Amino acid sequence: MTTAGAALPRTGIGVDVHAFAHEGADRPMRLACLDWPGQIGLVGHSDADVAAHAVCDALLSASGLGDLGTAFGTDDPRWAGASGTELLAETARRVREAGFTIGNVVVQVIGNRPRIGPRRQEAQRAMSTACGADIALSATTTDGLGLTGRDEGLAALATALVVPTVPTGGSRPAPVA
Repeated sequence: MTTAGAALPRTGIGVDVHAFAHEGADRPMRLACLDWPGQIGLVGHSDADVAAHAVCDALLSASGLGDLGTAFGTDDPRWAGASGTELLAETARRVREAGFTIGNVVVQVIGNRPRIGPRRQEAQRAMSTACGADIALSATTTDGLGLTGRDEGLAALATALVVPTVPTGGSRPAPVA
């Protein structure tokens, strides 16, 4: 059975992992499009915001636009030090430009710190504003297992739902490479 011409929803998945900077490093913690004062930051080409990066990956995957490394590779100096907010806004722009409406995104941060609960609503608002669509945030630990359990870094896993925008002409534009 073919779905040619149908505007079926598409899903994508995204994962991101970054190590914590060494103690005393001048690396601020950016997570879920927020600053986390007093927390040791994560190492990365950009701000290493694992939540925002996983959301970007999920959106890019759902819309057939590749992945974070393809879209914002470390070989492109324009993205050195970029904030997760910037990357998320640009990703959402590209997804819409490729002919999709963003339905919603869910992201889960995996790690021991920082504690997400007290700032969950603020983080969801910040990410949703950057993306222009609803983003839900949750967090969990791995009960001492793996790099997140040993407190070596953070990981995030996201899923996204996008819906092709069907122009009045009846066909959807192909994703932009």
